[in-house]
Amino acid sequence: MTALYLIVGIVACQRIAELAYARLNERRLLALGGHEIGRRHYPLFILLHGAWLLAMLVMISPGRSPNWSLIGVMAMLQLLRLWVVQTLGPYWTTRVITLPNAPLIRRGPFRFLRHPNYIIVVAEIAVLPLAFGAYGIALVFTLLNLLLLGWRIHVEEQALALRRRL
Repeated sequence: MTALYLIVGIVACQRIAELAYARLNERRLLALGGHEIGRRHYPLFILLHGAWLLAMLVMISPGRSPNWSLIGVMAMLQLLRLWVVQTLGPYWTTRVITLPNAPLIRRGPFRFLRHPNYIIVVAEIAVLPLAFGAYGIALVFTLLNLLLLGWRIHVEEQALALRRRL
């Protein structure tokens, strides 16, 4: 197995595990009276992330050695990602689900940034292909992700506006 297949496989497994955890949290939040906002754009995230991983497998030579420093950066990003997920705990989802009257999380990375996970994801989408010298994949998917995140942040800010008053 090459480094490319191993690393992309690890990232894919992580994403699948996160989707499963998010789904559990989504069900619980909805059962508590939460509601989803911006449902229509969600499949675009699944498509984008899947295409990003697939593009790396298809367009990067399997034998290409990675830049291990950038793989180290990617590993650090995963630790930051886990910090976000751990901080939000049962409120962490991949969808925009708001629970009326629930307080906003203001600890962990949220002390410093409003949307730390989105910054991490932007960096991941750029760094992983760059680690294999795939500048085109990094550029195209970073731009697409930024466009999609622009809309997502708009939707999320609307959903959280009422809760900020609590």
